[in-house]
Parts: sequence; C-alpha cells; structure tokens
Amino acid sequence: MSYTNPDPEPERTTGLEPGGGVPPGETPPAESSLPEAGPRETHNPPKGWAKAPLAVILVLVVVIAAFFLAYALVLVL
Repeated sequence: MSYTNPDPEPERTTGLEPGGGVPPGETPPAESSLPEAGPRETHNPPKGWAKAPLAVILVLVVVIAAFFLAYALVLVL
C-alpha cells in the first residue's frame, strides 16, 4: 500500500492566502478521502442467534404456554 497525503498542497490550491488561511467569502478546499482510514477488519463474528439460547427461549415459551393451557383447563372443568 502506498501512502498519499490527504491534505491539499497550499502552493497549488486556489483561494488560499499566503499563511494557508481562506479569505472571506471564499470556500475552503475540500478534504480528500482517506482510503486507509479505519480499523482493519480482522474478526467477523457470525450474525444471528446461536442454537443454545434459541433452544432455551423456545423451551421457556412451550413451558409457559403449557402452564396457561393447563390453567385454562382447570378453570373450565
């Protein structure tokens, strides 16, 4: 990878004063992008639910549903 300076060159940028400032009414030069910025992607964890937590949640839902079904049957009979 080669490194490029993202800052504009003051000698070749129009609209800059000798000290590098921008005169009133002039738009400052745009920043260039930094292609090498940001962290490297070294770890990409899988997305979604793991099997064990999903199984525990499903078992709890079935147990709670069975409890309410049994409760409803006791009230009816």
